[in-house]
Amino acid sequence: MALFDIIGPVMVGPSSSHTAGAVRLGLMSRILLKEEPVNGEIMLHGSFATTGKGHGTDRALVAGILGMEPEDMRIPDSFQIAEERGFFFTIDTANLKDCHPNSVLIHLKGKSGREVSVLGSSVGGGSIRVNKLDGVDVDFSGQNPTLIVHNEDKPGHVATITFMLSSNGINIGTMNVYRDRKGENAVMVVELDQSVPQELVHQMETIDGIHKVIYFDGMKEDGGSSHGSDLS
Repeated sequence: MALFDIIGPVMVGPSSSHTAGAVRLGLMSRILLKEEPVNGEIMLHGSFATTGKGHGTDRALVAGILGMEPEDMRIPDSFQIAEERGFFFTIDTANLKDCHPNSVLIHLKGKSGREVSVLGSSVGGGSIRVNKLDGVDVDFSGQNPTLIVHNEDKPGHVATITFMLSSNGINIGTMNVYRDRKGENAVMVVELDQSVPQELVHQMETIDGIHKVIYFDGMKEDGGSSHGSDLS
């Protein structure tokens, strides 16, 4: 067991689950959007809905969407910062059914029109799980280098992606394949032991039948620096 699992994360706010985890869920949604968000719809479920406001969950989620991390001292001011940056959002409650008590559904729209829908949960100690991505059931934490490939549900895509990783000396830690319907859209979630070069990600994006490739390196987009620097 890691020391982090015992004492919890360095953070601003009263609760690792309701504050630190919420920041990370917002940040993960931003990373998965792959661009600056301009609009957001945030739906709180369970404990997030009933006690989240007192724990600052609403402000923590917005802070993460803006690119802040759990230790950022500006988290309590996230609503004001969002207004200054032109990020418009709504927050409401919803019964998301069969979800972890600390769950949220976040829908973001970016400046170019790109959209993403993320259902995630804060599972304790600041750790998170992503449970749905654009309506497709998934399950990943974002703690390791992670490759997410949206593709047509046709033979060959899994073999092509795994071959490209192997050829570049990148070992797969875990890999799961999800789909909404047979023969339609599928999602590969690959958690890796090494970082993926950006050139390799670009090569994957050009493969016929692959709709979108998202890569991040431990809550960092495209293997680059953390989004916290975006707010300066």
